[in-house]
Amino acid sequence: MTTSIYDFKVISPDGAEVSLDRYRGKVLLIVNTASRCGFTPQYQGLEDLYRRYRNRGLVVLGFPCNQFGAQEPGSAEDIRSFCTVNYGVSFPMFAKIEVNGEQADPLYKYLKGQAKGILGSTAIKWNFTKFLVNRQGEVVDRYGSATKPEQLAPAIESLLPPV
Repeated sequence: MTTSIYDFKVISPDGAEVSLDRYRGKVLLIVNTASRCGFTPQYQGLEDLYRRYRNRGLVVLGFPCNQFGAQEPGSAEDIRSFCTVNYGVSFPMFAKIEVNGEQADPLYKYLKGQAKGILGSTAIKWNFTKFLVNRQGEVVDRYGSATKPEQLAPAIESLLPPV
């Protein structure tokens, strides 16, 4: 039984397995992303948070997902190129996954069980749902698509070591 976020393995865009244990002791912001969504400009806000706080221990982890309006149809290379060219994304991005349904990635099954959505719902409602994980690997909150990354700065700051 999985008891910690660090027990999960995810897949990099090039197909390599990556253990989330490599992020032990970091604050994580885990986001399901899409390149053709009304919320796509949030890539910029996520990158800004990453650049602002990465030296204090924040890591943003992006998981492309095509489950909502087929808004992430591209290949791993298409997604990487889009994110880099349009938003300067330097935070880790992973292989495209599903976040809902029978084929949902085990990481997302775990996240949804740890932090439910509105009215206790577990389903991810749309692209750019965000999960905040503390330095002990505990999911501390879930934010919907409409919550802009910059609005998370106070919550992130509260989990990072003081300057």
